[in-house]
This record gives sequence, C-alpha cells and structure tokens, in this order.
Amino acid sequence: MTHLPKRALQIAAGTVLLGFIAVNPFAPVRAQDGWVTLFDGTNLDQWDQVGGSNWHITDGTVVADQLADKTVPGYLVSKKSYKNFIVRVEFWPSHDANSGIYFRCLDPKKITDRTCYEANIFDERADPSYGTGAITRYVEINPMPKAGDKWNTYEITAKGRDITVVLDGKETAKLRNGMFDEGPIALQHGQGAIKFRKVQVKEL
Repeated sequence: MTHLPKRALQIAAGTVLLGFIAVNPFAPVRAQDGWVTLFDGTNLDQWDQVGGSNWHITDGTVVADQLADKTVPGYLVSKKSYKNFIVRVEFWPSHDANSGIYFRCLDPKKITDRTCYEANIFDERADPSYGTGAITRYVEINPMPKAGDKWNTYEITAKGRDITVVLDGKETAKLRNGMFDEGPIALQHGQGAIKFRKVQVKEL
C-alpha cells in the first residue's frame, strides 16, 4: 500500500474542493456561522421571478423600477422554503416605493399579504398604520419610520408562532400568530423604485 505524504494529501483534498466549487458555481454561499447568502449583487440564481417587474442587476444591486402591468406587482421569490429562520435584507426604496419582504408564503406563484406575512416598505401608504415597519394586516406601527431614498436593513425572525421585525436596529413589530408556518421568502416591487444589495438567511 502506497502512503502519500501529509502535504500531498492536503493538496489533493484542496483540489477536490476546488473542483466541487467549479461544478457548483451557483450554489448558495454558506458562511461558517450558518448564514446563507441568497443574493450578493452578482446573480439571481436563487430566485424565481413572478409578475412583470423589470428586475435587473446594476452596480451590485438588483433593481426594479417599472411594471409591465401597474395592477400586478412583481416579486423575486426564493426557490427554497423556510420555516424557522432569520432573514437580513439590505434595501433602498424611492420615497414613493411600495415594496415589502414577504415570508412563509403559501403559494410561490401567488404572493399577497393574505397568503404570506409581509414586513412592509411603503412610506407613502394612504393609511400609515400598516406602512413601513409594520406587519401588514397583523401589527400596526405608530409613528411610522421612513425608509425612502436611503439604504436600510430589515432583520426578520420567525420561530414557531413568534415573529419579530427589526428595521435599522430598532424593533418595529412583534407578532405571535400561527397562520403561516413555512414557505418561500419574496421581495416585492409594487411601485416606485426598489433596490436590494444583500439577502442572507439563517435557519434556526
């Protein structure tokens, strides 16, 4: 039996690892602490597009600023479903943007605030009670924070029946509800312009 030197074994193992990366260039990037990057500014391979928004990548962000049909919002829907998790989303909305982070959606082809939970992004909502920072239909917010024309970070935790929404480091909504228990994450474009530059998720 031939015995290879330790250094040779290390090189061989590294070659196998590099080969695995080469044949899996679009696999989600998994960090050592459990965070998985679903969008890092380079591609949309972890997402399906629903609706008619003009999603496109520019300068390391994914942008939507036009709708084919103004009555039908557009969405990026994660290819994977999540049950218990933390999701972090870095986003930039125009002052008039209607957007949101949807999660635990029942049907990946039909995204609405009646079939998912939604952390809203909507500074100019006619009724601001469920505007930016709120969980639409479930948790109101007062006063409503403004997210328009700047970069913000949402951190949403869903564990069992407990849901917490944190906007730019401040908790804006807390909910205990069992309506939806598992499903994909979706990024919405309803009006105005919305940009996303990083989306990460950590399963709990």
